[in-house]
Amino acid sequence: MTHAMRRRIGFWLVMAFSAAGVSVRGAESLRIVPIVSQDQVVVSFELADAYTDEVREALASGLRTTFTYDVELRMAVPAWMDRTVAAAVVTISAQYDNLTRRHTLSRTVDGRVEESLVTDDETLVEGWLTALSRMPLCDTSRLDPNRDYYVRIRARARPSSSSLIGWVGSITGQANFTFIP
Repeated sequence: MTHAMRRRIGFWLVMAFSAAGVSVRGAESLRIVPIVSQDQVVVSFELADAYTDEVREALASGLRTTFTYDVELRMAVPAWMDRTVAAAVVTISAQYDNLTRRHTLSRTVDGRVEESLVTDDETLVEGWLTALSRMPLCDTSRLDPNRDYYVRIRARARPSSSSLIGWVGSITGQANFTFIP
């Protein structure tokens, strides 16, 4: 296979991922599932492969590690600027205490503490940092019937050293849906 053929295949793979509404950088991918449930739009997401050895090492050193997710629900408007219907900033932090050998976890949404806990289970820490299930975004009364919408999420981590988890800046993903009441 020639270099030009590999480049064309790579281009079409990127186009296919973009058309599917998913952006992928490196080994990480952001899976987003918007659901209309009981008069609310809720979203679940998972940042696959982000809990790397570098993240484990940063946590083991006692360094506070924070994953921030900018979540937007937008109405797709053809030939115009898409309208933001709802937005939220989800900040999920973990810090390991070497004396007690326990992790302190916290989750905030728009600056309000939603949940916090202390655990010694590293599997729980990984799930806590990289996934969120059924987060309410808005009431369906704010949506127009039979319109196209999408949920876009931008994920980033701190400390923001490029060697921490291999991200350059952030990872962005998007999932589309049509609201049919």
